[in-house]
Amino acid sequence: MSASLMPRACRRKVIMLVLIALSILHIAAIILLLAATIDNAWWVTSTTSTDVWGRWVLTNNKWNMTDLPNNYPTDYLQAVQATTVLACIFSIIGLFVFIAQLFTLPKGRRFTISGVFQALACLFIMIAASIYTDRFHTNEKSIGNYGHSFILAWIAFGLTFISSIVYFVLRKK
Repeated sequence: MSASLMPRACRRKVIMLVLIALSILHIAAIILLLAATIDNAWWVTSTTSTDVWGRWVLTNNKWNMTDLPNNYPTDYLQAVQATTVLACIFSIIGLFVFIAQLFTLPKGRRFTISGVFQALACLFIMIAASIYTDRFHTNEKSIGNYGHSFILAWIAFGLTFISSIVYFVLRKK
């Protein structure tokens, strides 16, 4: 059924459902970005758990936080840290802009700014995960694995990409 044949009340319900689904998608992306940035499991072995901020070492059945190894390339580490934080910031700002745009902008320009913020968050988390994949733990593949925080970062990349596309598509509706 085309949009012109759909009753007005039904169209409003569909629009509201799409906006609610988009809000849930955006909030889920923010939660995953924050979990990936804060949690300590980008690289895990049986006795260590490493994130972009520090390394947790299991000694005497206790986890102790230590500094990251000195052989980590500092400039790449700082790039990963900065881009994960920027991804979180841009996604959170995008949510507030989305809410503000619902009430302030005319119909044709409503979600452009939110889409740009989500696209930037998508770009930043992709850069962070890509640098981490390429520059860290390249010689440790046999003794460890990428942890759940690393996987959450890639899932957040997908969610922010999808939500940015949906924002740009909704801009025209």
